Amino acid sequence: MAASTKSVGTHLLNAFRGGLMGTAEVIPGVSGGTVALITGIYDRLIISAGHTVSGAKLAVSDLPRGKGTDRAAAEFRRVHWALVIAVMAGMIVAVLTAAKLVSPLVEEHPQQSFAVFFGLVLASLWVPYSGSGRSWSPANYLLALAVAAVTFVLTGLPPTEIEPHPLIVMAAAAVAICALVLPGVSGSFMLLAIGLYTTTMDAINDRDLGYVSTFALGALIGLALFVKLLQWLLERHHHLTHVVMTGLLAGSLRALWPWQPWESGERDLLAPSGDVVVTVGLMLLGVVIVLGVLAIEHKTHRNTKETGSQSTGTLA
Repeated sequence: MAASTKSVGTHLLNAFRGGLMGTAEVIPGVSGGTVALITGIYDRLIISAGHTVSGAKLAVSDLPRGKGTDRAAAEFRRVHWALVIAVMAGMIVAVLTAAKLVSPLVEEHPQQSFAVFFGLVLASLWVPYSGSGRSWSPANYLLALAVAAVTFVLTGLPPTEIEPHPLIVMAAAAVAICALVLPGVSGSFMLLAIGLYTTTMDAINDRDLGYVSTFALGALIGLALFVKLLQWLLERHHHLTHVVMTGLLAGSLRALWPWQPWESGERDLLAPSGDVVVTVGLMLLGVVIVLGVLAIEHKTHRNTKETGSQSTGTLA
């Protein structure tokens, strides 16, 4: 009974993590990948997605040639299905809800909202930095700085507007889904820069199945092409991948600076003004939220290890 309760609690926690990721993805400048990294599920999600893509490819190639499904099944068995399904369920619900509730709130109170986001991402820098598994060399710091500089420039690009042609929508979705799985890179921000953010949010709110289906197809294509690369990098070059992630997060802070000319839509960085005390306080709130999440994750991980050790000792 206790194990069953713990299992249900784990699924609900993963669904909540997915909900946070989905909420993040509808807000320009905030990355769902960052949320996955903070909550401790990033590596498992990317590796699971990689095995899913490999399994699907093997099924498509092996079945017509009469080779059966053994190789595909072996890949699918390596997927953390309980985690993936719970996270996806949470994300879908959150995207539909956040598109209605959170996005308008951000549009009406951008300085206050982005102050919280700035604090969240600032504190999140510790996650890839400490999770790289090795001490950083001077070359690692230089690489992270270079990645941060490139991200800083890209996030300063002004938004555009384009016609939502199906091929353009698919291409934009492929780019946005890559941003979803990269910490520090916001899929919504990429859509905003391309000029399809408002169109996509309207399509979700209006349940435009034609547009949403086209977008979903492009996202699947982009995910299939990109996630295998990320899986390979995490498995073969874990430390270097986390160095790059740290740079991405640091550079993305430029898009989250609370003092910007939000009304004009420009990306200029302004000096602190207005209610500075409240804005800084909200930044600190973002930092505290991340520290709290990290503390909970650390405690959960420690309890899981202790439970596993006790179970091993009982079996012995």
